[in-house]
Amino acid sequence: MSHPLPRRAHLFLVRRFAEARRHRRDGVVVSGHHNRNVIAPLRQPLALLLGIRSGRTLAKFRTPLPTVEVVPRIWPREAEVLKVVGDRLRGQVPRCLADFGDWSLHDYLPGRALAQEVPEGALGARWRELLAEFFARLAAVPRDALPPLPDDWPADGDSRGFLGWLARFTEERVHRPNRPRFGTLFDAVGIPRDAVDRFMAAVPPLTGRPFTLLHTDVHRANVVVTRGPDGERLSVIDWELALYGDPLHDLATHLVRTDYDKTEQEQMVRCWSEAMKRSGRAALTAGLDRDLPVYLGFEYAQSVFPDVMRAALSLPDDPGPRHLCRAAARVSRAMSRAREPLGLVERPLDEPELAEALRAWREEDEGSRGKPYERADRAE
Repeated sequence: MSHPLPRRAHLFLVRRFAEARRHRRDGVVVSGHHNRNVIAPLRQPLALLLGIRSGRTLAKFRTPLPTVEVVPRIWPREAEVLKVVGDRLRGQVPRCLADFGDWSLHDYLPGRALAQEVPEGALGARWRELLAEFFARLAAVPRDALPPLPDDWPADGDSRGFLGWLARFTEERVHRPNRPRFGTLFDAVGIPRDAVDRFMAAVPPLTGRPFTLLHTDVHRANVVVTRGPDGERLSVIDWELALYGDPLHDLATHLVRTDYDKTEQEQMVRCWSEAMKRSGRAALTAGLDRDLPVYLGFEYAQSVFPDVMRAALSLPDDPGPRHLCRAAARVSRAMSRAREPLGLVERPLDEPELAEALRAWREEDEGSRGKPYERADRAE
């Protein structure tokens, strides 16, 4: 549907009406680590301005949240990535209807999150196969269609350089900047100060694989099950953390964050490999058996920092035993998973000891900051 307005006037009106809709109270608010989303009908005249016939069409009014930076974001405009991916994976990603810089307006994909369909336990063969096909289609997105990469980005196929870039990000943008506030807690729970160096020192030579577009956060909550005339299909949302690099990194983050058990993890790896080969991308599976454990180890090693910070920031004012016990369990799980990748040999703290470390940090942090406690949903 076309509109006769000049471009500048059109954009002004779209933003004005979108702002009004965003602040109405008839929407459903869904917040994550990175964004606050308001799900609401577009209404008229906003729908008309966007070329959509029905004002009842649902949209997602998406506003970034200030967060503790713990994962790389190389493309600041999610809309640019969605445009590229949407052109090639139609129906499997939301469209960006309008990008205002500080916030954006997206399609709302009707359906249920995979986290609702299968909240825990085995996903089953059908979902694994559909997810593997998604990764294969994502690998077909051409590099020259994507936004520019950072100047220091490793060369295509330099898998070791890519992992090294991720490791440097973890050390320089996650560990060091957060040490002034969380350093005593990191030390108390047993995270070594040279954690990243320890991990990289143990990394063997990696096979060079062609780089592809990576989502990096495909898990149950970011996968939407939609139903149409051709049956069920999977769509993937939340593309703000997309990267360009070794496809084994995408597979590893998916395996860890989807929380497969050992048997289903092996089945998913096999599905992924078969899907890549069927699509003519067997080169992406080179060195799979040897290198995937390295990327899995990195995921456990790097996530220990945000997991501990999230646990600490989840504590309310004057936390009681129940709050401390729950936070300690989160830290215990993170430390247990990172133990082998980080080469930890010291005795792990038990949950009561971790709870005491969290309590002591909480008191120290509140006293040193002298202001209201930061909410946990601002930490990512």
